[in-house]
Amino acid sequence: MAATELAHPSLNDWVVLALVAEEERHGFAIARELTPDSQLGRVWTVPRPLVYRSIERLAEARWIESVREERGDQGPRRTVMRATPIGRRRLRAWLGRPVAHPRDVRAELLLKVMLLERAGRDPRPLVQAQLDAFADVFAGITAQARRAAGPDRVVASWRLENTRAIERTLRGITQARRSS
Repeated sequence: MAATELAHPSLNDWVVLALVAEEERHGFAIARELTPDSQLGRVWTVPRPLVYRSIERLAEARWIESVREERGDQGPRRTVMRATPIGRRRLRAWLGRPVAHPRDVRAELLLKVMLLERAGRDPRPLVQAQLDAFADVFAGITAQARRAAGPDRVVASWRLENTRAIERTLRGITQARRSS
């Protein structure tokens, strides 16, 4: 049976794939990693039904595969999954790719940095690539804020402060890693 291409993986799909790539896991364990009070869940929460939907999509695309079944504590047997070589390649590429828009920093980029660090990988190349990718955006938003007048000035100021915060945070990540 040929794998179906997963043309547009959701952020949920990527996070589930990353957790399965960290270690073999079943859906319940993945869902537990993505609750609001978990490390990753404080950035991106995924309800259990959506975790299982991602598992189905990833398995259909053959980015993950079933390894074995385990007896559940009180419920049904659990299928333990692992990342396939193609899943690992796709994940590595995604983890190294900057996000497209500043609004994607809060969830996607922050998750990528956390997942890289959890895997023992240096996030600085991604963070530097993100700074490079946003250089024109930062300059454009700064110029817009200088020209804005009237009601547009409030929105321009808001966007400017948010992009400045993103830039400071990204630079802080690179500095913290260098000094550690």
